[in-house]
Amino acid sequence: MSIWFKKDLSLNDFAHWSQNTLGSHLGIQFTEIGEDFLKGTMPVDHRTHQPYGLLHGGASAALAETLGSVAGALVVDREKYQVVGLEINANHIRSVQSGLVTGIASPIHIGRSTQVWEIRIVDEREKLVCISRLTVAVLSKEVI
Repeated sequence: MSIWFKKDLSLNDFAHWSQNTLGSHLGIQFTEIGEDFLKGTMPVDHRTHQPYGLLHGGASAALAETLGSVAGALVVDREKYQVVGLEINANHIRSVQSGLVTGIASPIHIGRSTQVWEIRIVDEREKLVCISRLTVAVLSKEVI
């Protein structure tokens, strides 16, 4: 059973959300939406490297927050609610020098006022690079 507010949701419905954002600057792209997950990719290149030529932990956190926040927004009625980040953590497991990393956001908790998302980021060999947990608040647009 689908967790998304809009039951016939497709990537085209929200791909434009990343225009002129940090996500677009980093090359983040949404690649798949399943019944209960959102998947996206990010290149490991000059935009996402730290000084040693490895994937920057902040870039991994940006991918995780992008996927988790967008997934969170897709679960609610966006005419009535807005989803904003409260807390993110990221454990960096393995380094990556180049290629593409893929993140998959899956819900741990979807509540009325908060959501918790797990985002697993893997390299092209499906090896775990980073695991992140994002907590978001669900705010009424009337309050904002």
